[in-house]
Amino acid sequence: MTLRRKLLLVALCTLALPVAGWLYVRQMETLLREGQAQALIASARAVARSLVVTHAPLPQGDTGWYVQQAVNPITVDGYGDDWAPMTPWSQSLGTRGKLLLASDADGLYLYADIRCARRTRADADDPGALRADHITVLLANASGQRRYLLASAAPGPLVAEPLDPAVPGLPDRIDAWWQEDGSGYQVELRLPPTLALDRLGVGVYDGVAGGDPTAVDTRPLLQYSDPLAHELTQLAPVDVHARVFSRQGWLLAQSGRLGMAGRQPGWFASVVYRALLADRLHDAEPWTEQAPKPGLPEVQTALKGKPSAMWRWGEQRGTVVLAAAVPIERQGKPDGVLLLEQASRAVPLLANRALFGLLLTSFGVLLAAGIVLFAFATRLSLRLGRLRDAAERAQLDDGRLDGHLRGEHFPMVEADDEIGDLARSFSRLFEVVGGYTDYLRTLASKLSHELNTPLAIVKSSLDNLEHTLLAQGELPPDAQPYLARARDGVARLGALVRAMSESSRMERAIAAAEPEDVDLCEVVRGCAEAYRPLIGERRLECVLPEVPLHLHCAPEPIAQALDKLLDNALSFTPPDGWLRLTLRVIDGGAEIELANQGPPLPAAMQGRLFDSLVSLRDKATPGDAPHLGLGLYVVRLVAERHAGTAAARNLDDGSGVAFSLRLRGMPRQRLG
Repeated sequence: MTLRRKLLLVALCTLALPVAGWLYVRQMETLLREGQAQALIASARAVARSLVVTHAPLPQGDTGWYVQQAVNPITVDGYGDDWAPMTPWSQSLGTRGKLLLASDADGLYLYADIRCARRTRADADDPGALRADHITVLLANASGQRRYLLASAAPGPLVAEPLDPAVPGLPDRIDAWWQEDGSGYQVELRLPPTLALDRLGVGVYDGVAGGDPTAVDTRPLLQYSDPLAHELTQLAPVDVHARVFSRQGWLLAQSGRLGMAGRQPGWFASVVYRALLADRLHDAEPWTEQAPKPGLPEVQTALKGKPSAMWRWGEQRGTVVLAAAVPIERQGKPDGVLLLEQASRAVPLLANRALFGLLLTSFGVLLAAGIVLFAFATRLSLRLGRLRDAAERAQLDDGRLDGHLRGEHFPMVEADDEIGDLARSFSRLFEVVGGYTDYLRTLASKLSHELNTPLAIVKSSLDNLEHTLLAQGELPPDAQPYLARARDGVARLGALVRAMSESSRMERAIAAAEPEDVDLCEVVRGCAEAYRPLIGERRLECVLPEVPLHLHCAPEPIAQALDKLLDNALSFTPPDGWLRLTLRVIDGGAEIELANQGPPLPAAMQGRLFDSLVSLRDKATPGDAPHLGLGLYVVRLVAERHAGTAAARNLDDGSGVAFSLRLRGMPRQRLG
């Protein structure tokens, strides 16, 4: 990874700032909503205490029959079609019945739906009507109470049979309708609006199951109270929807509407608030505003005596609704629940404004920091690139160091920062390495020049010594071997000096070789034909491409390199062994490989075979020409002159070794 990318990654770490800011805004929004919830709960408690102090008409008791406001005209015919909008809030009647009560200007309506598979039928005026399936209705006012029997042997209209003496203000006759289906029966009736009822009792008797035929479940009547709603209007805060519920959760009064003051946020701001900021918000429930028994969780919690608050999404875009419910307690016991609901656009607007401001500031700072770091990384990369390019240009093709880049000519040595220190260190290093390289490159020629004179003196001295002793006839027989060894040593030293001189001349010749366009197939084929008379009984196979292989190269050094490889291979190939010379095309050049049968290469020497003065051949015996390890070194020089490499490997089947010469070609010289 480049330095600029690393610094950009470091710059991206500053993204932690907007993330931390986002978490802070999210926490701020939560605290803001909690503060608003506590304020609304305090207002609800104040309104609830005021309702108790002003003796608002709240129902007493833990049970009651709730009378709904009729949402449409009701026809008394025994069918439940008119009651369909109100069926979700039906009340249980016994174990298998449901009761619905509704009122309008025409009176109080009762609809009972009883489920029973087995029927016992009788009319209300029959003597055995109390043992048949029937419904008992009890009406009570300030003067007393009276029971009525509703039973029918067949569907149709019926007249309720009074079971108790007459009571002032209660009717002597109640008309009703009886309908049946395969799973039970339905009873529907209407009571006059002039009855001042304060309690209602309903009982269902199953003729098959038995029991008390006149038992009724008597409860006070609960219904929406206009006086309580007026009282609530006077006490509730502005722009707050207030509702009062009974202990059973029935709506008794309500006032006000949800205020929607303030500018409506756009769709994008609403999406941002929902996705990034809002927490613990419940879905909107528009139907709960008109439901006589909504069953809200905050109401259920308040019925247990604990205040509760809950946030919901508003019906309109970008709004939230806070609902706070508190118990209305009288003498330490809840008589009902007060629910205040307040709509707000301020919380989303403030949270979005804070978030957008923070994000703009953070990303502005991040962008500026990124630009500064990128510019710094670019400048630093350029300076390091200059240093790298200078280090790469310091070495010439022949292995020497460029003298123009030594000392003060090395780039950025005048800089006073860490890169300047590094440049000065490189400059000093190149100064020392350059001097040492020049010394090593001229060492061979110096040694060969300096050793010629001492060797000539030693050789002439040995010749004179032998001539003098022979002339005097005093050469002892035991001294002849020592004299022969001294002559052999002088000869070997002379060969070594000549090889060192030859190596220096070879390096200069390879460096000065002129390239030309040649067909390597012809070069390799010519070398193979010239080698066949030299290898004796050994077999030589030459593998060439089917088409010419043209390369811009120096053919003479390549032939010399092949001569060195053949000389090396013959030293290790058995007299009846084989050799294989292969030329193949590679990407961007050519490869010449000479494989021979023989022992494998030692693993420790494979990386040093092409160095100078390294040889794997056995030490020469006295009188033999010494092996100085310069042949493979010349092969490497030829490969490097052609922008290639020299390599050696053991064959996969272990039968021998292979030396390869990869050639990429030489650059063409421009004229003019």
